[in-house]
This record gives sequence, C-alpha cells and structure tokens, in this order.
Amino acid sequence: MTWIELGRLGAPYGLKGWIHVESHTDPPQGLLEYREWILRLASGERVTRRLVEGRAHAGRLIAQLEGVKDREEAAALTGAVVEVDRAALPPPGEREYYRADLVGFSVRNLEGAELGSVSHFVDTPSGAVMVTQAPGGGEHWVPAAPKHLRRVDLSARTILVDWPAELE
Repeated sequence: MTWIELGRLGAPYGLKGWIHVESHTDPPQGLLEYREWILRLASGERVTRRLVEGRAHAGRLIAQLEGVKDREEAAALTGAVVEVDRAALPPPGEREYYRADLVGFSVRNLEGAELGSVSHFVDTPSGAVMVTQAPGGGEHWVPAAPKHLRRVDLSARTILVDWPAELE
C-alpha cells in the first residue's frame, strides 16, 4: 500500500474535541469528503477515525472525529497525519499530478542543467514549491506552477522546468 498525505491535525479547537486541520487537497474542503480518516500518529501507528463533522473556519478547517470527546483527546492527536491509500484516489486530470507520484523524479532545466531529484514539496503562502536534491547536496526550490513546470514525463520519471540552475 502506498500512503498519500492529505493533511495534518493541528491544535485543539474549543473544549468539545474539535481540532484544527491543515488540508493538502485542492480545494482544501475536499478533505472533508473523506468520511474515514487514516491517522498516522507520531509513533508511526495508524488508526482510523470517522469524520463526524467538519467545516471551514477562519480560512482553515476544523473537524470533529469519532471518539474524540474533549480538548485533551484532541490534543493527543495534534501532529497526526491524515493519509489515504494511493489506490483510493481518483486519477489526476490532464497536467495534474499527485505530489507523491513525482518524488524521486529527476529534474532538468531548459538549458539542460541537472537540478537533482524531487525530494519533497513545501507549501508556502505564495504556493507549492518543489524541492530538488542535487547529488552534491545542493537544493533547488522550484515553484510548482505551470509557468515553471514545462513537462512531466511519467514513464521516464523526468521533469523539465523553466528555472535557473543558479539564482543571482
């Protein structure tokens, strides 16, 4: 089974077991369409919790999970990762990719310079950034936007980007 991270649980919200949720889905409320959440706890253990209720609140999401009745129980889940089996996800649309599918792809720019392989993605206020790790240990942070991602070749496991090898 390949696990895909869909979000993370944050701090408790209120006293009745609600918890803040950071969603990685687009749109963020898409996470609330999953009625059962697989939570990977800090220990690495996976537990299943049914979503009782969830909604947008102050630009983020809050949720109440089955079996979480008070603030202390919600606090115990802080930092847990919401995951789903990759096979359960719908196929991506044209020019859409799941981030987890791109990890390990080699990245080259339009000038032919190797930027390394995709290590992970970081969400920033201005959008997602693809982090590549070069063989010598250097990193490149490439905005993961259509303007910069020119071509993804799934069979060759390569990505062509419009991004300089060195920034001045």
